Amino acid sequence: MDTGLLNEVFQEASFSRAELSTVGACLKKIDLKKGEVLLRKGDTVAYTHYVHRGCLRSFVVDESGKDHTLQFAIKDWWISDYTAFFTGDAAMMSIECIQNTTLYRLSRKDMEQLYLDIPKLETFFRKKLEKRMAAFHRRTLGNLAMPAKERYQAFVKTYPSIEQQVKNYHIASYLGITTESLSRIRKELLH
Repeated sequence: MDTGLLNEVFQEASFSRAELSTVGACLKKIDLKKGEVLLRKGDTVAYTHYVHRGCLRSFVVDESGKDHTLQFAIKDWWISDYTAFFTGDAAMMSIECIQNTTLYRLSRKDMEQLYLDIPKLETFFRKKLEKRMAAFHRRTLGNLAMPAKERYQAFVKTYPSIEQQVKNYHIASYLGITTESLSRIRKELLH
């Protein structure tokens, strides 16, 4: 993996060239096409993935067959089923590509070894997880307390580049509303 890409992936941290080389040796490139599934519910989760290009979504399907989008991941985001990744349990969600995507995967085993070899890498990932947890809590509380229109406005403000990249039913699923409600909200906001 070239140094420029590694500097992009770890731009929020300061690593030496040797440290970046060590980390780069553990990252494996994966190219996936739109519609391909990266992870299925029930799978063993051995990797976390850095999104270099494209867009993915994590989702669950409830007992009635309704699809619920949990997360979108675009360039410079990390994605996995982290509950399963950290606990060793089976995946509770699925992850699919909604655009052609280039990822770099890092195994849990390599991550643990890198934490020992390069302790500041553990700090880098801890900070990423802290931000993810805070965003998750904000979203959960927003879904419980905000009307659909406000949830949509918060989504657009938080993820301005995602709205143009994904289908309306994915956004509606993420917001917990119907596609008809999403259309109505967009029309209201245009006027």
